[in-house]
Amino acid sequence: DPRGLYVCETGGQRRSLQVHYRMCQNCIEVDIPTISGIVVADVVATLLLAVAVYCITGHDRGHRSRASDKQNLIANELYQ
Repeated sequence: DPRGLYVCETGGQRRSLQVHYRMCQNCIEVDIPTISGIVVADVVATLLLAVAVYCITGHDRGHRSRASDKQNLIANELYQ
């Protein structure tokens, strides 16, 4: 704890310095491994979300056409 009164004596002179220091109670130390872990987790989560969206919306699996989607062809000798 660096708080307190500091005194320096040189050549018969006495000087004092009062230090007030506030400690952070809820601080988290951020270093290179922490930042890289956050970035990697963010990239992985983004890729998983992109794959999920692609799988859900990218394919029409098992989609059967309805009768209204089909066009009935008329037999016509002229166009055959």
